[in-house]
Amino acid sequence: MHTLFIALILLAPPPFKPWLMRVLLGARIGRNVRIGWFAGISARHIAIGDESDIRALTFISCHGDVIIGRYSIISSFVLVYGAADLLIGDHSYIGPQTFINCDESVSIGNYSALGARCMVYTHGSFFPYTEGYWVKFGPVTIGDYVWCAAGVFIHPGVTIGDHVFVNSRSVVTRDVASGDVVEGFPAQTVTSMNRLKRNMSPRRRDAAARQILDHFVDLGLQRELRLDVVQRDGQVTFRYRRKQYRLVCIPADDDPPSFGDDPACRVVALVTRADWAPPAGATVYPLDLMTCRTPRSDDPIHHALRTFLMRYYGVQIEYIDPAK
Repeated sequence: MHTLFIALILLAPPPFKPWLMRVLLGARIGRNVRIGWFAGISARHIAIGDESDIRALTFISCHGDVIIGRYSIISSFVLVYGAADLLIGDHSYIGPQTFINCDESVSIGNYSALGARCMVYTHGSFFPYTEGYWVKFGPVTIGDYVWCAAGVFIHPGVTIGDHVFVNSRSVVTRDVASGDVVEGFPAQTVTSMNRLKRNMSPRRRDAAARQILDHFVDLGLQRELRLDVVQRDGQVTFRYRRKQYRLVCIPADDDPPSFGDDPACRVVALVTRADWAPPAGATVYPLDLMTCRTPRSDDPIHHALRTFLMRYYGVQIEYIDPAK
């Protein structure tokens, strides 16, 4: 019967999948969870946090538990199988065509990512153990704020600490200490995150917001949407779907730009000023880079800029919960 339930979930249209998993499998599914076409999970216990996304043609089959945190994304064509648990934290990402073997448990922390075509193994053998060949089992643990770039291979029994970058196509055969940057085959420490990471003053954060906005205008608006935009006095104006828009930055120190006199104009703002609030009467969609929060809306430009922040700049923006 369980196999029949899984087949039904795999074939069901995406809007029905969370409900079917609750009813048929007893899964705990959070709010606004999205599960794509021909995607599904089979496990002893299943829990998926709010706003998470399991994309099309991904299948997870574990005899243990599958726990996925809030705002996490498992991309398309991901395959996970094994006898143990898969534990994924909040705001984490599994890239397309990644393969994870869970014969022993695999744990991935918060704000961590496996890039496209990564491989994680907890069991390694092929030659017959009874004839003297080796076999290895071991859980894999990946900490918080870890980025394994595309094509990384992680061996059984490896633990990766917090705040680690593993460069693309590296083969990780032993533990990685917190704060290390590693690369190669086998992966070796080449520097530390503290040496690469900048200290962000208010002015640097303002400059970063302006750079992100300029890049969004070039890539998201002009190249992808093919919009005609006007840039003047630090503001960007354009029309999209018969609506007038203005993109602005709200800096930490300088005076914020004027929002104009047109109440019908929609303003999408990147905010780096603490405790800033939109002026009364204006239609404003603020993306607060200090708190990493934004109001929920169905506005397409607001949604596009939020996605752009996460996809290209790693800025994870949560929705403001009106109940809190």
